[in-house]
Amino acid sequence: DVYVREWTVERSRGARQMATNGNGTADGTPISNMPSRLMREQSTHKRKSPVFCSEELLRIKRANRVGSFSGDAIDFMQSAKKAFLHLEDGTVMEGFSFGADVPVSGEVVFNTGMVGYPEALSDPSYRGQLLCLTYPIIGNYGVPPMDKLDEHGLPVYFESNSMHISALIVCDYSAEPCHWNVTMTLSAWLKKFDTPGIFGLDTRMLTKKIREHGAMLGKIVIGDAPPDSVKQVDPNKVNLVSQVSIQEPKLYKPSPGVKGRKLNGKTVRVVAVDCGMKLNIVRYFMQKGIELLVVPWDFDFTKEKYDGLFISNGPGDPKMVKKTVDHVRTALKSEKPIFGICLGNQILSLAAGAKTYKMKYGNRGMNQPVVDTRTGRCYITAQNHGFAVDNSTLPAGWKPLFINGNDGSNEGVIHETKPFFSVQFHPEACGGPTDTDFLFDMFLDKIFTSTPPVTISYSPPKPFVQKVLLLGSGGLSIGQAGEFDYSGSQAIKALKELGLYTVLINPNIATVQTSHGLADKVYFYPLVHEYVEAVIQKERPDSILLQFGGQTALNCGIELENSGVLKKYNMRVLGTPVEAIVATEDREIFNEKLAQINESTAPAGAAENIADAVATGKKIGFPVILRAGFALGGLGSGFANNEEELRELATKAFANSPQVLIERSLRGWKEIEYEVVRDCKDNCITVCNMENFDPLGIHTGDSIVVAPSQTLSNSEYYKLRSTAIKVARHLGIVGECNIQYALDPLSEQYYIIEVNARLSRSSALASKATGYPLAYVAAKLALGTPLTEIRNSVTRTTMACFEPSLDY
Repeated sequence: DVYVREWTVERSRGARQMATNGNGTADGTPISNMPSRLMREQSTHKRKSPVFCSEELLRIKRANRVGSFSGDAIDFMQSAKKAFLHLEDGTVMEGFSFGADVPVSGEVVFNTGMVGYPEALSDPSYRGQLLCLTYPIIGNYGVPPMDKLDEHGLPVYFESNSMHISALIVCDYSAEPCHWNVTMTLSAWLKKFDTPGIFGLDTRMLTKKIREHGAMLGKIVIGDAPPDSVKQVDPNKVNLVSQVSIQEPKLYKPSPGVKGRKLNGKTVRVVAVDCGMKLNIVRYFMQKGIELLVVPWDFDFTKEKYDGLFISNGPGDPKMVKKTVDHVRTALKSEKPIFGICLGNQILSLAAGAKTYKMKYGNRGMNQPVVDTRTGRCYITAQNHGFAVDNSTLPAGWKPLFINGNDGSNEGVIHETKPFFSVQFHPEACGGPTDTDFLFDMFLDKIFTSTPPVTISYSPPKPFVQKVLLLGSGGLSIGQAGEFDYSGSQAIKALKELGLYTVLINPNIATVQTSHGLADKVYFYPLVHEYVEAVIQKERPDSILLQFGGQTALNCGIELENSGVLKKYNMRVLGTPVEAIVATEDREIFNEKLAQINESTAPAGAAENIADAVATGKKIGFPVILRAGFALGGLGSGFANNEEELRELATKAFANSPQVLIERSLRGWKEIEYEVVRDCKDNCITVCNMENFDPLGIHTGDSIVVAPSQTLSNSEYYKLRSTAIKVARHLGIVGECNIQYALDPLSEQYYIIEVNARLSRSSALASKATGYPLAYVAAKLALGTPLTEIRNSVTRTTMACFEPSLDY
C-alpha cells in the first residue's frame, strides 16, 4: 500500500508540474531532472500486472516496477501535439498525436474487435488504411515482445514482421499498459515503425459516419500544417499486394515433432500464393505435417510440382492482381485442390468467371456470423475486407459455400464437382475466433481423397410441447430469490410468444414473474420435491424447465428425476438434460468429463467424510480451498492453510452437503466468466465475457464484475472462449450456461473453476450489458428453436447467432 501510494503521489505531482509549465516543473526545474523512473518510456523489465495480486505477486510487482511505463504516460501527456483527421466530405476531427508525428493519407475504415490490436496492426490486409478501432480503450495490455520467434523463425505474437496500417485512430489511449507479457507501449511501437496515431476523437461518431456514407478517404495532419500539404492517396487504385508480398519463394517444412504427411511416398507439398499472407496461416499448415512453398503474388506457380494450391488473404482490390488471377485460371484446368482465404476467395472467383464489387464499408471485426449453405450451421468469424464476390455472377458449376448472416453477402464459393473452394473470412483468425479452422482439414482431405465425405444437414425434431412447468426464482435465501426473477420473467415471455400454457411455482410474491398476466397459473409454493410433485399431479404438464430458478430449482429438478417423479408423469426436461446438470454439480463426475477433453480444474480430490478430506488436503499440499458439492452460492466453502483449518471447514461443509472437493488454492488469480449459449443444431456462442474486479478468493456474489474484461490479450481472450464452447458441447448444454475460470496473472495458465448449467446471477448483468436477452433466447432454444431462427432483439433484422462479447 505504501508503495502504491508513493507511486501515485509522484505521478500526480508530475502531472501537476506539466500542467503548470509545459517546458519544465512548477519551480522551473527541467523535466530531465525529474526521477529517471518517471522519464523512462520503455521498460527494461516486463511490467507485472498491478491488479489481481496476492502478497507474492505484489512482491514480484514491486521488485520489477523500477522500470515502469509511468514515464511514457507523462512524456506523451506533456509533449502530445494536436492532430487533425480530415475526411473527404470536409469533416475535420481534432485529437492528439501519440504515435509518430508524421502526416499521412489513405482510406478510413473501422474494426469492431475489442482485443487483438497487435495482430491487427501487423496484418498486411490493412495496408494503406487509416484504421479506427471502435473499442474505446486501446493500449491497455501494451505490446508483447517482437523478438520472440517460433521454430520456423516467425514472430510469435504478430501477423507479420512489420506494421502495415497507415495510421491508428482511437478514442482513448491507455498510456500505462498492464499485462505480464508487455515489453513496450503502443505509442512506442507506433513510433518504432514511423506510424502516426491519433487519440481523443469521437470514434463512435466517426464509425456512424462511415456506416452511413461508406468507407472514406482521409488524411491526418499534425499541428498547424495545412491539409493541402498532404497528398491524398487512394489505396484502392494501387497494387497494394505487390507491397506486402514476399520477393522470393520460401519453403517451410513441418514443425519439429509433427509427423510429415505423405502422398505417393512423398511429403505433401502445398504452394501458397502470398498476397499478404498472415503468419498464422503458415503456423496452421506447419501443424498439419506438410511442406508449404510460399511464392510471390506474381510467381508462375503453374510450373511447380505441388499437391494443392492455397491463395492467401491480402489488401486492396482483387482486380489489381491480374497476374495472380491468370495463374489461378490456369491452375483450375489441372483440377488439383485449391483453397483460398479472404482476397483468395475473390481471386478464385474472378478466375472462375465471377465478378467482384466494392462494399459500402466492408466487414472488419471478429463477430461476423456466416451460415454454411450445406448444413445451415452458423459460425462466428473474423473478417477484414472491403470487396466481395457477387453471388449472381457465379458461373455454372459454382455456388456459394457460406453466406453472411447479417447482410447476405458472399462468404465463400465451392465447385459442385471439383476440389475447389474458398472463404471470405479468416478460419485461422489471429485475432479472433477460430471456429472454422476445420477448413484446413477439409482442404487436406481433398488432397488425400478423390471422393470426400458428403456433408448433409441435420436438424433434430422439435419436441411437441403444450403445457410447461417452470420452477421460478424462489424465496428470499441464497441460491434463489430476486436475482433469478429476471431469468424466469424472460422465459415466460418466450413461452407466451410460442403460445404455450405456462405453470409457475414460486413462493416469492415480490417478483415480476408472479405478476398477473405473465404465467397462466401461479402456485406460491416452495421449490421442494413434495410441493412440486403435488402441482405436477394436479396440472399434468408435459414438460418442465429447470434452468431459470437458480441452484434451488436445479437441485429440485435432480431430486424429481432421481425419485422417478418425472418418469412417473411422463414429463420431458426441456433444454439441458438432467445428466448434464448432474455432471456439473457432482465434482468427481465434472472432473472426469473435463479430463475427457483435456481440460481440468485445479488439482483436487473429492471426499465424503472429514478423514478423507484431510488426507486429500495433505496430498495436494496447503494452502487449499474446500468447496461443498450441491451447495447454494458456495455455502460451506473456504480456504485452509493447515490441517486444523481444513478440519474446521470440512465439519461445517458436511453439515450442508454430502460431498466436498479439496483443490489447490488459486487465491490471487484473475477470475473470468463467460456466458455460453448452445442450440439443438450445435450452434454455440459466447454472449458475454466478464472479469471480476477482485481476485479469486472473494465470492462472486460479494465482488464487482466488469463486462467486458479489461486486461486480457487476444490469445487469452480466445483461448478461454474456445474452451468454454468445447466444454458446453461436451457436457451437452442446450440453452445457456456460465463457466468460470481462474487465470494466472503472470502467464496464460488457467483452470476451470465451475460450470453452472443454468442462468446465473451474472446472466442478468450480461443481458443488460450486451443487450442480448439470455433467458429469453435460452427458453426458445430449450424448445428446439435454433439460434439462426431467432431475431436479434436490438436490430430486429439480424439473427441471434452473434457474439456481443467479441466486438464493440
